[in-house]
Amino acid sequence: MKEKVKCLIIGSGPAGYTAAIYTSRANLSPVLYEGMQPGGQLTITTEVENFPGYPDGVSGFDMMEELKKQALRFGTDVRNGVATACDLSKTPYKVTIDGKKEIETDVLIICTGAAAKFLGLPDEQKYMGRGVSACATCDGFFYRKKVVAVVGGGDSACEEALYLAGLASKVYLIVRKNYLRASQIMQDRVLCHPKIEVLFNTNTAGLFGGEFVEGAHLIRFKGEANEERRDIAVDGFFLAIGHQPNSDLFKHFIDTDENGYIKTLWGTAKTNLPGVFAAGDVADSNYRQAVVAAGSGCIAAIEAEKYLNTTGTYRRAGGLEAVGGAAPFIIGAAHLIK
Repeated sequence: MKEKVKCLIIGSGPAGYTAAIYTSRANLSPVLYEGMQPGGQLTITTEVENFPGYPDGVSGFDMMEELKKQALRFGTDVRNGVATACDLSKTPYKVTIDGKKEIETDVLIICTGAAAKFLGLPDEQKYMGRGVSACATCDGFFYRKKVVAVVGGGDSACEEALYLAGLASKVYLIVRKNYLRASQIMQDRVLCHPKIEVLFNTNTAGLFGGEFVEGAHLIRFKGEANEERRDIAVDGFFLAIGHQPNSDLFKHFIDTDENGYIKTLWGTAKTNLPGVFAAGDVADSNYRQAVVAAGSGCIAAIEAEKYLNTTGTYRRAGGLEAVGGAAPFIIGAAHLIK
């Protein structure tokens, strides 16, 4: 089964929904495929307090539902489906949905996000949003004057530990190796901070608690003759072992950095391919915030509209209109099948 469209956007998180809102308001009649995790990672965040417009905070799920409703209000056709393959070697670009339906498009906007890496412990999912987090900037506020733990030994882990130390009463930094991989200046700051205790040669075996996290089971010198086991009491458990951008589907065609984040022209959403744009966490290795993703979704949508107008695909008559009645297309896939 094949379908020819003018504009295809992949991603149903803040970037994808914002792109849908803007393309809808530009009279592009977009279609949104939600993907395997409609709304993206924010749907598993219990409370969001740093997104403008919510003075009392809002659950991540509710916020994504409101973004979706706003996109629907302006005419977005929301559908289910996952992008499973693509061919970006030439235009029109081709994207396959659920291994069955092939979409041909003149413009592609990628908003597939990035997934936090986890240790693989069953307790991580059990306590997700109830003490387990992969974003100190997002959730650190809830742990003021409490005890937290951060897992990781790189710059990101040290940054999160330092950030949390400004809020929490104590921060454990759990490091698997006997050294920190972070830059020297970050190491110095962490090792000298009075609120941070670094636990070297330590692995996390599990978490414990009732409805919320109450502590972590740790193993020091795992597998060695002097192996030690201990429990620590913590209110929050933060993962800082990296993120994996959902870009594998496109890496054969689009330039990415060494970690897989899609490269965009500075200050824009443009990739190395004409008519292909990237927004949100899949192209952002630094901030990974909902408000930043939403802003980049707006940028990508405006640039896609300009691209279509410049190439003569659309003509303006009170807004952009598709020549021949072809409907622009948006696909939302927070997590792609790899």
